[in-house]
Amino acid sequence: MPSWNAFSYAFGPLIGFAGIGLMALVLRWAFRRGGSLVERPITPSHPSDYGLLVSVAGAHNYIEAEILRKTVEDAGIRATLATTDRGPRIMVWPDDEKRARQALSRGPGSSRGR
Repeated sequence: MPSWNAFSYAFGPLIGFAGIGLMALVLRWAFRRGGSLVERPITPSHPSDYGLLVSVAGAHNYIEAEILRKTVEDAGIRATLATTDRGPRIMVWPDDEKRARQALSRGPGSSRGR
């Protein structure tokens, strides 16, 4: 049988306070602000803020813009749909700008493919 001394009476409450302190730290970490896993809304930017990418077309809504982007990609050109403060824009690399404009002038469905 273990012998009980004065230290044993302090050991129990110390373990209890350490457990409560650990739980408080975990709860602070779990409920802190700014660590959300939910994606933030996209902040529109000026079309010139996309580095080397060049805007080749714009649309009134995202459905039209996605159709235009798909037309450019069907012509074998890498394109991206960017959210700008002037509406959705189709962005391509400067070397592909001329070909992308030609593909868009032909319209959807009339491109040659890759």
